[in-house]
Amino acid sequence: MADSENPWSVPVVVAQIPETGLHRDIVANAGERRMLAELAGLRELTSADASLDLALMRGGRVHVTGRVRGRVGQTCVVTLEPVENDVDEAIDLIFAPPEQIPTLAHLIEEAASSDAAVADPPEPIMDGSIDLGRIATDALFLGIDPYPRKPGAVFDLPAIPPDPEDHPFAALKALKPKTGSPKRKKPGKG
Repeated sequence: MADSENPWSVPVVVAQIPETGLHRDIVANAGERRMLAELAGLRELTSADASLDLALMRGGRVHVTGRVRGRVGQTCVVTLEPVENDVDEAIDLIFAPPEQIPTLAHLIEEAASSDAAVADPPEPIMDGSIDLGRIATDALFLGIDPYPRKPGAVFDLPAIPPDPEDHPFAALKALKPKTGSPKRKKPGKG
């Protein structure tokens, strides 16, 4: 169910996935894109779509693979001008019934102690379904450039020579007695 925290919701009931697997192409509509842009702090999200394949595995697990693509409108961190970027992220996740998660996570932790490549722990299957829209949203957000720049935009520091009087000890110099001025008496001595 779509809401402000999960505006692009496309649930698939695991029990309805055929033995041969399932392919889904999903596209976020204008309202979903508007809410996603707001959630991600984007100027706009002009497109968002995903192509996903679901394959059943032993033990009620599901392997989800595919890609999510989108076009995001952001603000250049150098020029503050609008800039658009394309996002194209691969998706490769395993989902498992919640009761299997602790055991599978423990097996992955054990494998991490060896030199072998280690997979991520599985995601839980919630209420018997997997939300493809949420998967696509998470991958899309991970692919957004946090520091977007217009092509050719370069941040140059101002070419102002440093002021020799502007340094961390400049305030102490003002406290130093000037040459030729009478020395201050120390307290307690007359």
